[in-house]
Amino acid sequence: MRPFLTLLLSVASVLSVPSQNRAAEKPNFLFILCDDLGTGDVRCLNPEGKIATPNMDRIAREGMTFTDAHTPSSVCTPTRYGTLTGRYNWRTKLQNGVLGGLSPRLIEQGRLTVASMLKAQGYHTAAIGKWHLGMDWVIKDGQTVSELTIESREQAWSADFTRPMKNGPTSVGFDRYFGIAASLDMVPYVFIENDHVTVQPTEDRELEMVQGEPKKFTRKGPAAPGFTGYEVLPTFIDKTVAYLGEKAADAKSGKPFFLYLPLTAPHTPILPNPEWRGKSGLNQYGDFVMETDANIGRVLKALDDHGLTENTVVIMTSDNGCSPSADYPALLAKGHNPSGKYRGHKADIYEGGHRVPFLVRWSARVKAGQTSAQLTCLADFTATAAEIVGAKLPDDAAEDSFSFLPALLGRTDKAMRQSLVHHSIGGFFAIREGRWKLALCPGSGGWSEPRPGKEPVGSPPVQLFDLDADLGETKNMQADHPEIVASLTKKLETIIGSGRSTPGENQANAVPIDLWKKGAKSKTRAKRK
Repeated sequence: MRPFLTLLLSVASVLSVPSQNRAAEKPNFLFILCDDLGTGDVRCLNPEGKIATPNMDRIAREGMTFTDAHTPSSVCTPTRYGTLTGRYNWRTKLQNGVLGGLSPRLIEQGRLTVASMLKAQGYHTAAIGKWHLGMDWVIKDGQTVSELTIESREQAWSADFTRPMKNGPTSVGFDRYFGIAASLDMVPYVFIENDHVTVQPTEDRELEMVQGEPKKFTRKGPAAPGFTGYEVLPTFIDKTVAYLGEKAADAKSGKPFFLYLPLTAPHTPILPNPEWRGKSGLNQYGDFVMETDANIGRVLKALDDHGLTENTVVIMTSDNGCSPSADYPALLAKGHNPSGKYRGHKADIYEGGHRVPFLVRWSARVKAGQTSAQLTCLADFTATAAEIVGAKLPDDAAEDSFSFLPALLGRTDKAMRQSLVHHSIGGFFAIREGRWKLALCPGSGGWSEPRPGKEPVGSPPVQLFDLDADLGETKNMQADHPEIVASLTKKLETIIGSGRSTPGENQANAVPIDLWKKGAKSKTRAKRK
């Protein structure tokens, strides 16, 4: 009888704490997306870097560092689309460039997002920060806005800000939103809460672009009184800390949360607050990175204070590589390279454009201090979150998302991502598989040299790099390995033409297989935003 009684007592013990077990089964998710942070800016990824990032380093020390992680695009709007939908941006109508602050929504009506998927799984979902995926403002009679580009000066006041907008973050799965419409150097200069601006923009002005450089300004347009730009990052963190405090009890009793935290820093305008100026010993950009890291530290502390650290999946990454606005020459002169050992920077098809920091901490399940060389993309977040919570993704969703949960758990029995499509601001493609990377353009495809249309006469139309032997992408091997060029080109055409890169039957979103040729043959130059 004693073994039977022991069994009964054990079952009763398990049933007495169901909410605790359910909370452990479904962790909280906190996705921190920095803006224009280079992989070389994070000390744990670049020991030779000159910027102290103790809080980012803490995430790496207590979790897993992915050393071969990439954004879906080398610029912001398309990366954000891929991150939230698990789908490559070039499958949409946005084939190059970025949206503006007044652009209509990009995420299609009815498309599953990681937020809507987790909401259906019982999560409270919130977004705090930079949106940059479009929202439908009420446009004044006779006025227009650009659908797929940044609005012109003449269009800056086209929206009626007194009226609620539609199809913003709360229409794609987020229960709550607080943030700004696009990049902080784009109009309107206002905070948005759910579907309305918090203070009416009654002033027509610009913001400083770089602290201490009075001749550099952002685009001019609608601004709320007192809105300066300096308060944006601290405000987002204040809102985040408050949110974590509000949801802590629910999270620990079986009602988890997903918080998407897309920061505005260290993107332009580069505006470190007074207490951070001069801290890096480099320039304003270095100071701003340090301030960004410190604010991430505030978020980590809030998790600690509320007992949420153990069962919260924290992902810290960036939307693309560092921008040339950081002043590479000045930083390099002092021994710091925001791109680390990689070629190029934001906007480029080269590694510096899309290879980014990707740090994941989940103390309840993931061993601390690990490193993974698994090929990973920000678009993989949707499939990973789905696998963690046990959700089945439909065939018409997350078509390019591969779960990296096996890498987190140290499993080798399950297939993970084997190839990845890269995309530059100019709409140029590259495909990576194993050691080989094929770029279907003769230059950077973006803002670094050689820029589109500026390549040396006689440049081969494609570039093939062996990243195992040449991580800096210095030697074009296309003439030596035509069979690899042909194989990778065919692979890219299949991924484009099938409408998905993951296994599945749906091909409803397929596009012409020669889509990449439009970018490769384009005579237009990628514009700096």
